[in-house]
Amino acid sequence: MGTNNSVAVVTGSARGIGQGIAQRLGADGHHVIVADLPSMQDGVTATVEAIESAGGKATGTKVDVTDEDSLSRLVEVAVDAGGKLDVFVANAGIAQVEPLIDYSKADFEKIVDVNLTGVFLSYQAAAKQMIEQGNGGKIIGAASIVAFRPFALLSPYSATKWAVRGLTQGAAMEWAKHGITVNAYGPGIVGTAMWDLIDEKLAAEEGLAKGEAIRKYAGDILMGRVSVPEDVANLVSFLAGEDSDYVTGQTMLVDGGMQFS
Repeated sequence: MGTNNSVAVVTGSARGIGQGIAQRLGADGHHVIVADLPSMQDGVTATVEAIESAGGKATGTKVDVTDEDSLSRLVEVAVDAGGKLDVFVANAGIAQVEPLIDYSKADFEKIVDVNLTGVFLSYQAAAKQMIEQGNGGKIIGAASIVAFRPFALLSPYSATKWAVRGLTQGAAMEWAKHGITVNAYGPGIVGTAMWDLIDEKLAAEEGLAKGEAIRKYAGDILMGRVSVPEDVANLVSFLAGEDSDYVTGQTMLVDGGMQFS
């Protein structure tokens, strides 16, 4: 498959977009380290089995991206499994739909901890290993359509994704000299558990039936359909491969044409 025994880590890959990314990278020929929370290990096992049954290589493991030691161990698992680390996809993230006025400080701190600090710690752990290896690498983060223009009731989530965009740009500047590219992907509306929750809360807030809010927002999608995880995985496949060697510091939207960056 021509990826030269590449080893790729994907956090938050027990379900949803992360699972789609892990399966695609497995199909591309990377040895995929499928990582998620201890409570999500059934999903991790399912993702590993899907990759292996398609003829790919995968190793399942645990990670909590808010914990520095947990990320160090994750990098060790990758190196033990495949001898090195080539690609790190910092996909793990959470969303909370809530009017800003009602948002608690504890909830704000939690979303920042997972979506921003978690990406920072992931980028750092990946870069340390890649710099030590001395042959470059690909670091890829989870941003969102709301990294460019927020949605109401997703203000703190949007703030974390804007921050990921800035962090990605800064990391690209600092690590280019090591041959490391740093980019982020910005999904739009994807049919996952996260969007089911967003739809439910937006619908309640706007007095719509369940399913109607997502349809209302989906009306803005030029391609005429809500995204599936494979749409996002296709972009990440490009960012993880050599065709994107001259692309760095970018947050690329994959949203069916809802917004333009």
